[in-house]
Amino acid sequence: MSGAESLGDEPADAEAVDRTPVPTADVCIVGAGPAGALVADRLAGDHEVVVLDAGPRFDPADRLARQERAVRPFYDRPDVWDVGGARDAHENAGERAYPLNHARVKGIGGSTLHWQGMVMRLHEDDFASETARGVGTDWPIAYADLRPYYAAAERELGVAGASDNPYAPPREEPHPMPPFEPSYSDSLFAEACEALGIDMHSVPNARNSEPYDDRSPCVGYGTCQPVCPSGAKYDATVHVERAEAQGATVIDRASVGRLEHDDEDRVTAAVYATPEGNEHRQEAEAFVVAAGGVETPRLLLLSASDRYPDGLANGSGRVGECFMDHLFAGAGGTLDEPTRQNHVGFYTSACDQFYDEADETQAPFKLEFFNYAGPSPVEMALSGDDWGDPLLERLRDGYGNHVAIGGLVEQLPDADNRVTLADDRTDDHGNPVPQIEWSVDDRALDTVERANEIQVEILAELGADVEWVAGPDATGPAYHQMGTTRMSADPERGVVDADCRTHDLENCWIASSSVFPTSGAMNPTLTIAALALRVADDVDARLAGT
Repeated sequence: MSGAESLGDEPADAEAVDRTPVPTADVCIVGAGPAGALVADRLAGDHEVVVLDAGPRFDPADRLARQERAVRPFYDRPDVWDVGGARDAHENAGERAYPLNHARVKGIGGSTLHWQGMVMRLHEDDFASETARGVGTDWPIAYADLRPYYAAAERELGVAGASDNPYAPPREEPHPMPPFEPSYSDSLFAEACEALGIDMHSVPNARNSEPYDDRSPCVGYGTCQPVCPSGAKYDATVHVERAEAQGATVIDRASVGRLEHDDEDRVTAAVYATPEGNEHRQEAEAFVVAAGGVETPRLLLLSASDRYPDGLANGSGRVGECFMDHLFAGAGGTLDEPTRQNHVGFYTSACDQFYDEADETQAPFKLEFFNYAGPSPVEMALSGDDWGDPLLERLRDGYGNHVAIGGLVEQLPDADNRVTLADDRTDDHGNPVPQIEWSVDDRALDTVERANEIQVEILAELGADVEWVAGPDATGPAYHQMGTTRMSADPERGVVDADCRTHDLENCWIASSSVFPTSGAMNPTLTIAALALRVADDVDARLAGT
């Protein structure tokens, strides 16, 4: 764990924690991240719901201590949420090494415990990439099908935003909260962008700009990634707690190793192991797998049987295929004036102007005007060996005049990018760990270069000294794992149907970014949330026999 010590999330009476199955469960959900939590909350009022998660239940009282880890150079980012060791082991076998553990959390709340909290809707053409752009594939649903669920997801998460983005897809109602005011550096960028004819607009954030849902407004801790101590930024524990208040059972440290099924193509039980070394079978009428873009296909592959020798729900052979992520494009430098960076840990202005220019040769991409460029003064102070006036002089010389622009670029689905099971490495329960094969297509790399050109042009107009560019040779993932159990109307081309129910098993749904047929270039969590609410409605209807 890179020298990190556990904050003691497991209670002292760990042996006394009841992790036995619920005998009368209607619905079993695997994963307590945003998708699983939303499904649980939506269903718990009318059904007996059980949620199983491989990670711990983190104590909210420890968040200030985790924030301290986040700003101390001694700790790596995975240390903040105790990621690492045999439980989180994985292998790389592709053209590029994928740093999976750098940006994932196993525990109640999942990735929303450390996400930045940007929540955009996919554009209409993202759902029809093959038709509109000539590449990729079309989703079996359209933006119009998801539009009411997007609005519901924004209310559930609590989204602060405005209707000032002329390039955003259509909406019928305002965001639940007003947007955050543009930052000081946004005003600097705005002058340069206006001179260049580039539009800036606000960014929807899943954090409170005012009191909302019994949570405080943002107080500007500035450590949104990887921890929000105030709770102003949404995380999935909100809906986990709501589900529990309605009677749902949430079992932590319950590592699901396989799903069992009967001869009628119905899942019958989730088999899970506990820290005490016990194995249990959680039976239910319906199962929802909500374990993310890597662990979801891994679980299906681990569940191979005589009837499904290549993995459960894998009659198409597509489980694990088309692993995707967004590519990062960025540029930054310094100005001869203060820019007031690192006061908040999220960005407040963006540009979608070039997004819908996408075609066969150019991917959709968006630009992000950062509020956190350059070093943090806290990290600078903690990493030096000077004191007093020399320390103050070093901080004044090295902090406060940086600017940077980021961007996300779509990666096309490619069957050769995949999640499989490693041949020679197992986790702490003896199960093969996930193996990731990942490469990047030329269209994405060319678009990264195009985004860089615009970013450098803006910085030059601003009068900045450009000191770094994250271009095609230096790009990396945004840690948005997508596409490994893709949605398709054709059972031969996908794992789930338009309702996210597996083609092969009538009582098993997948609520995850793993169902995305294409990735677009928008942060995926709002789409995950919208799909999760849609899954919950379908599960509810089928349990009711309607």
